[in-house]
Amino acid sequence: MRELSDVTSAPPGEREVRNVLGFRQFRRLWIALTLSSLGDWLGFLATTTLATELADGYSAGLYAIASVIAVRLAPALVIGPFAGAWGDRFNRRYTMVVADVLRFAFYASIPLVRELWWLLVASFLIESLSLFWIPAKEASVPNLVPRSHLESANRISLITTYGSAAVASTLFALIAEISHVLGNAFPHFRSNPVDLALYFDAVTFLVSAATVLTLTSISSPRPPDDGTTERITTWHSIVEGWQFIGSTRWLRGLVVGILGAVAAGAVAIGLAPRFVLDLHAGNAGYGVLFATIFIGLASGMFAGPRLFRGISRRRVMGLCISAAGLSLSLDAVMPNLLLAMVFTFFMGAFAGVVWVLGITLVGLEVSDDKRARTFAFIYTMMRLMLLAVVVAAPFVAGAIGQHSTLVGETRIRLDGVTVTMFTAGIIAIVVGRICLSMMDDRPDVPLRADLLAAMRGRDPVQGRGAGGLFVAFEGGEGVGKSTQARLLAERLKARGYDVLLTFEPGATPIGARLRELLLDPANAAMSARTEALLYAADRAQHVAEVIRPALGRGAIVITDRYVDSSLAYQGGGRELDDHDIRRLSRWATGGLMPDLTVVLDLEATAGLGRTTGPGDRLEAEELAFHERVRTSFRELARRGGERRYLLLDVGALDIEQVHSRILDRVESELPDMPAASPQLTMPLARVEP
Repeated sequence: MRELSDVTSAPPGEREVRNVLGFRQFRRLWIALTLSSLGDWLGFLATTTLATELADGYSAGLYAIASVIAVRLAPALVIGPFAGAWGDRFNRRYTMVVADVLRFAFYASIPLVRELWWLLVASFLIESLSLFWIPAKEASVPNLVPRSHLESANRISLITTYGSAAVASTLFALIAEISHVLGNAFPHFRSNPVDLALYFDAVTFLVSAATVLTLTSISSPRPPDDGTTERITTWHSIVEGWQFIGSTRWLRGLVVGILGAVAAGAVAIGLAPRFVLDLHAGNAGYGVLFATIFIGLASGMFAGPRLFRGISRRRVMGLCISAAGLSLSLDAVMPNLLLAMVFTFFMGAFAGVVWVLGITLVGLEVSDDKRARTFAFIYTMMRLMLLAVVVAAPFVAGAIGQHSTLVGETRIRLDGVTVTMFTAGIIAIVVGRICLSMMDDRPDVPLRADLLAAMRGRDPVQGRGAGGLFVAFEGGEGVGKSTQARLLAERLKARGYDVLLTFEPGATPIGARLRELLLDPANAAMSARTEALLYAADRAQHVAEVIRPALGRGAIVITDRYVDSSLAYQGGGRELDDHDIRRLSRWATGGLMPDLTVVLDLEATAGLGRTTGPGDRLEAEELAFHERVRTSFRELARRGGERRYLLLDVGALDIEQVHSRILDRVESELPDMPAASPQLTMPLARVEP
């Protein structure tokens, strides 16, 4: 499966997007889709604006807007399943043509009747007809293009559907200005400035109907082999979706995040007609602001994933929801249209990132047998949220009413629209934080480190995940690290914990070969830099092959030597630059650090006296080298602090006393660690001195 970055970096499939319009029948359907989508968005702008004009007063205008939006969303929850079944049973071409002709008639009738009750009735019927048109169109596309071009055809259809919103907004603003000019010659347009937009909208559907009528390749659908047609109700979709999503924490966080982004956008859309009036921008300003939302949305969808490429998708979801909320709150207090457009754009852009990443995460991480139901649940909940918020926001704003206060010589707006938008933004910020806590797959990596790595173009810091406990034993030669690591592992294993005991260098097949090179006395001529690089190579493989997988399953990992050994031996002993060693180790491990590092301290001469057998390349070094190593270990423990380090003078304690102190310290880290059943524990890895 392709990653999101594959899509945004123009893969070969993009050539199909450019070529798919070469298929004559699909090109005509795309023209019809363009006109239909343009009409839908233009109709939304015109009807919400007309609702404000037909209502009397500040609060009544807001209630009218909420009512129009409500009747446009309600059919999706009531008629949606039936309309989908209709498209699988009856002639799709005739369905689309009839739906377009009737939508033409209803839009044309709105300015003629010019009553709020008919505006609501017509809006409900128009949206109901759209629900029949859309599934008929979607089901017809596979008959108009080859199978190899189907993905490209669907992609260009999606871009057209959402991209036409910006075009419709610009067109609405232009028509508003034209109506103003025509009002000088025709009194009707002076008193009814929205009528021209409604008439133009009606014509788009009539042209769409004529275009679809020529598509002879669209006909009655083929009946299924078993003669049945599956019908899935909205309630069934909600129940099954919730049962699956309720069992997965990150997926619950994703739903919360998407709904939070939808709610923020819904508040902005629902209050925009009144908001532009408060800014003294008029109908043209409404069109411009509406266009800005969707331009931002499209910008976020296309550019956002690239900008946040170095950060976990799950983290970006929460961050962008909070950023969208902050943008909405700042938007609410802007004093003019120009500044409002800036923050409206950012709000849309962050919402676009949330949408595209949310859909990508579901596609990548939800199994195929549950993916469709997950999408169905998300879309249904989005419609419910959109309906609830766009209806509630104007009513809440209307209940607050129109107020302001004077601070010095500056008048501060405290009207319902400003307060509602500002509060909604604060709520979105909180929702983003909740989403981040539920979805965070890198809780051990500071968010600041992720952001800095992304801004500097560096590889992301790799954490160890939320599970497991990581303990490292460090110290010079002969201090008893291997013995104490083994005793601790045996004690924890006896208690039923999943324990992995490992070591450096040489715990992996690749590491074993590197160990031979590093410790062979015959390689005395090896340079200090080569030695540091080989130790880093061993550690990189050790982390990738042994440590991370164990921590990922929640095990306790105990390692004999880790990063501090490189800092002490190559940094202190070989006197290489400490900063270079740290950077190399950080890169090799992806930033993975132990939860606790136990440093066993002993005089260098005493430690070397404890070693047995033929000495390796490091043991054969002069005493001054080992003294520098010991000093480095002590300094690392001192600078690291007592929270992350346990420094023990093993020269003054026997083996059992050292083990007891180590166990006491490790036990303080264990309460949050789930003990595994004995049959699930992993065998102890062999530890070499």
